[in-house]
Formats: sequence, structure tokens, C-alpha cells
Amino acid sequence: MRKLREAAGLKGREAASLLGTDAGRLSQIESGVAGVSEETVRRLVAHYACTDVELTRALAAMATERTHGWWEEYRGSLPTAFLDLSELEHHATHCWEVSFLHIPGVLQTEDYARRILGHRVPELPSTELDLRVRHRLARRVILEQPTPYKAVIHEAALRIKVGDRTAARVQLAGILELSERVHITVRVIPFDLEGFAGADSTMVYVGGAVPQLDTVVRDGPHGTAFIDSEAQLGRFRTLFHRMEAASLTPERSRDFIHTLAKEV
Repeated sequence: MRKLREAAGLKGREAASLLGTDAGRLSQIESGVAGVSEETVRRLVAHYACTDVELTRALAAMATERTHGWWEEYRGSLPTAFLDLSELEHHATHCWEVSFLHIPGVLQTEDYARRILGHRVPELPSTELDLRVRHRLARRVILEQPTPYKAVIHEAALRIKVGDRTAARVQLAGILELSERVHITVRVIPFDLEGFAGADSTMVYVGGAVPQLDTVVRDGPHGTAFIDSEAQLGRFRTLFHRMEAASLTPERSRDFIHTLAKEV
């Protein structure tokens, strides 16, 4: 909604006046903090001169279907970015991940997740660490649904022993088990791939009901970035397909991980 408003050249206060409300309320609607009716969504879309029927239908459906999902349990206890990612994954039509140093979050075992999240500086209080671990494990619900999930993982992430050898074997075995599911695809980029220069392509690409609602999530040293501009989305789609093309096939990737698990 924010992108449509900006494309229409309207300030927040101008759009708010069309609804007889204030800019603060509109900001809450655009950020997803406040609920909004289907009728209001359609009114705003009409004011923004959007003629994309599929996009309008998707936005109206999101307003109608908006519910308090499982992630709401953590509101006020965890950073908003954690909840936003959970909600994106809940509504995803597909999810793609590329990871070079760590196993993707939804594929992590409890031990792996605890060690990764516990490495933060300054150290988290035990109660908050427990919350973050529980939240990360809850995100695995996306793997229990038929939502297509693809992960491209570099060999480095598979070889780094975040825990001890036993924990590493359990983590690799978990990935193998998940990769057997029909809607889950895991591919590996090996160390010995020649001419590879894409190690900066880490991402979580979450597909929306229509392409305009896709979002890329990237973690950085200063927090989590949510990217939804059309130009950037096109760039990350291209990057993902490059990583996919550079990786081993799913069958060879499973063999690779199986061999690695025996070597640990």
C-alpha cells in the first residue's frame, strides 16, 4: 500500500484525508500494525489509480485474512523483524534461501540454533535466548506445509562445526531428512566450484500472492533489512537463479551431504 501511494505521488497526510483519518493511522495500516477492512483497501487502491486487478485482489484478501498468527505470542518480547519474517513466511507462495556461513534458520536443529543465537554480543539473557530459539524452531511450520521451499547452501556452512561432532551429524541428518520431502529442495555449492564469485548473495526470498508482494530479507551487522522495491526484487531473483545454476543437483547434493555426515 505504501508503494502504491508513493507511486501515485501522494503524501501520507493526503492519502489519510481521503479516508477521513490522520497520517498516523495510515502509517499503522501501511506497516501492518493496524488492521484494515477490504473496503478500505479497495478505496485506497482506487484513489491510487491502481488498475492491477490481481494485485488489488491480493491486497484485499490479505486484509480479510489477517489473523493473529502464532508469532503474535512473541510480540513485545522479540524484535519486530522476527515477527515480520514469520508473517511473511506464513503467507508465502514460495520461499528461496541462499546461505554461505550458516545453515538456513528453518533448517536448523535446536542445538544449532541455540549456539548461533547465543553467540550474540552482548550475551542475551537466558530467558530471551530461550524465546529466540523457540521462535526459530516454530518457524519450521513452513516446512510442514506444501509451500515450495528451496535452499542453496555453500559447503562452508555445512562444514563449520557450530557445535560438537555429534551435533554436526544430527544437523546434517536433519537436512537430509527434510530434503526428501517433495516440496523441499536443498542444493549445495561445493568448495571446488571454479569461477565462483557470488559469496555475497545470502538472502531469504519470500514470494507473495503476486510478484509485487515479494520480499527479500537480508541480515546485516546493523539489523535485518526487508527489500521490496521492484528493481531490487528483480536483481535478487536473478542472483538466486545464478546460485541455483551453480549448485549441484538435488540428488548430487543429497549424496554430498550424506558423505559429509559420515566424515564428521
